[in-house]
Amino acid sequence: MALLSLNQVSFRYPNGTKAVDQISMSFQAGEKVAIIGQNGAGKTTAVKLMNGLLKPSSGTVIVDGWDTKDHTTAQISSKVGYVFQNPDDQLFHETIYEEVAFSTRHLKVDAAEAKRMTAMALELTELMEYATLHPYSLPYSMRKFVTIAAVIAMQSKVIILDEPTAGQDRRSLDRLTRIIDYLTQEGKTVITITHDMAYVANHFKRVIVMANRHVILDSTAQEIFWQPALMQESHIQAPPVSQLASALHWPGQIVTVDEFVGYGRRQS
Repeated sequence: MALLSLNQVSFRYPNGTKAVDQISMSFQAGEKVAIIGQNGAGKTTAVKLMNGLLKPSSGTVIVDGWDTKDHTTAQISSKVGYVFQNPDDQLFHETIYEEVAFSTRHLKVDAAEAKRMTAMALELTELMEYATLHPYSLPYSMRKFVTIAAVIAMQSKVIILDEPTAGQDRRSLDRLTRIIDYLTQEGKTVITITHDMAYVANHFKRVIVMANRHVILDSTAQEIFWQPALMQESHIQAPPVSQLASALHWPGQIVTVDEFVGYGRRQS
């Protein structure tokens, strides 16, 4: 049985705007999945439905056997942690350590275990050396890792990352990859919204494309980025390496630099 599923879910805001329309998707424990699409496609609404910030107008959202309509947002957030796109929407403590440690307070663990989980989250996100600093003493890109650490410390079964790649340099992207891989190896489900198509192609085997409030394809990067009609409909662009391979009229579905180099070597 899926750990998280959305079944024919629609959501309409109080002003009448329909944000998602009969979308269905499901996720297993230990999966890492990217959700892509232009702004306004319904991605953020979809993930807010997953963690109970929003409740569906119709359809059902099931999280670890719970129907979100029957539980509070606080109850659902214990199972689905959500890292907002803007870290400043989540930071409110005086030190990074306090920020991360606060996340463990809802857990029924003793002080020693809460301390251990806080330290684990700080070590995993490479923030331990900054633990005594105020979160706002760090640059914006690093503040994102503070909010990621806080959600990791909550021990949620599902972790949603909303635009974690925005504003990150190569070193930070590598750090993000290590975090996601560790979490999935531990059996966590990681769902990532991003506009970085090269990052998607290199790190996600499963990709969900949303457009016009619908899910239009749930497949692999290789299939998605070699469908011009689909990319036009969803207003996304293939990774630069795919665009170059296409311009060279190379066969196959090349989406990563390694695939590009490998094909080039075979032709030389």
